[in-house]
Amino acid sequence: MIKRFSVLYVGQIDLDNVGADGTPADQRRYSNAQLAQAYEHAAALAQLMDERGFYCMWMAEHHFQHEGYECIPNLILMGVHLAGQTKNLKFGQAFNIIPMWHPLRVAEDFAMADILTGGRMIFGVGRGYHSREVETFGAPVIDNDANRELFLEQMEVILKAFNEESWSHRGKYYTIPPAVPYRGYDLQEITMVPRPLNRPVEIWQPIASGRTLNYIAERGIKAMVALTGELYAAQMITQYHDAATAAGRNIPLGGDMALGFGFYIAGSREEAIERVRPFHDERYKWFAPFGFVRYMDENGRPWGTPGAPARTPRIEDGVDQKAWFCGSPDDFIAFLREIEDKYPGLEDIVLQWPEGMPWSEFREQLSIFASDVMPVFAQRQPAPAGGDDGND
Repeated sequence: MIKRFSVLYVGQIDLDNVGADGTPADQRRYSNAQLAQAYEHAAALAQLMDERGFYCMWMAEHHFQHEGYECIPNLILMGVHLAGQTKNLKFGQAFNIIPMWHPLRVAEDFAMADILTGGRMIFGVGRGYHSREVETFGAPVIDNDANRELFLEQMEVILKAFNEESWSHRGKYYTIPPAVPYRGYDLQEITMVPRPLNRPVEIWQPIASGRTLNYIAERGIKAMVALTGELYAAQMITQYHDAATAAGRNIPLGGDMALGFGFYIAGSREEAIERVRPFHDERYKWFAPFGFVRYMDENGRPWGTPGAPARTPRIEDGVDQKAWFCGSPDDFIAFLREIEDKYPGLEDIVLQWPEGMPWSEFREQLSIFASDVMPVFAQRQPAPAGGDDGND
């Protein structure tokens, strides 16, 4: 059953002239001072979420985005900063793009953050999708097979670093440690210092193409499915559950997964649709060209495949696909209860801050949700122990 509510903030600034007929995404360019507004937004959001009892603030790692949509290049650094301004809120990385890191560097940074924040960081990993980002950092992403191969070896290194006192690794991409003399002996193994105090480390990964879905389900890595049509989401959730079961992990359907939604709360479905429309449309102006329209038609064909729709979605499509919710608080409660009935193991819901929506408007939306929807479910979540250091 649903126990926890989180928010995904991908790092956008207040965009001007939003909507389907607004400024084209590729024509947006903002000054450095304007792009830094993302950090002001992150701080304001974290403080509100902490005050209103939300569970985790997820943020996305991205680089070089003068367009203003995703402007946080280091999630661990940002999370440590925000943890110092809050009491109980956790900070999730959605996601560290592992091919752009040396695996030991990201493992060390997370371990320090785990210690400094008293366990309030949640480790998230992803493979990346922006060629401008990943290829610039010298890693493959256009070659999907090479990207996956690199990522899987990096994950092997990260898991060794987290979990083993002393270890070595010999692979295609990494030889750790190198065969060098050190203080009179030949180096054979290393120990990462520090290692996380809170082990085993909780790890999350997004489900996009599904190519690594079996891998993460077998290894106990948790999965996030966000802004995905109902039929597509059901396929992913079932596949994860089946792979986990085959690996001997006894979890209920929906267990170790999170579902993410776009939303708008108003007096009626129609009113909510019209109010969120420009922000929904702004999102897909940016994300649709990357293939982020994860909808299926009534025959189970993914959008963009032969016979299925191949257009930019409207908000009505998102609502029909149950990737977006629009309606009253009571309608939202009923919507979430339907999800509970379908996925009894699902405990985590993630709300999306729509790109282009001003902070003042999203703050109001979150406040309504916290007052009128969340209390129905929040009583199932134990209160944080102590209340001053954020440990669960």
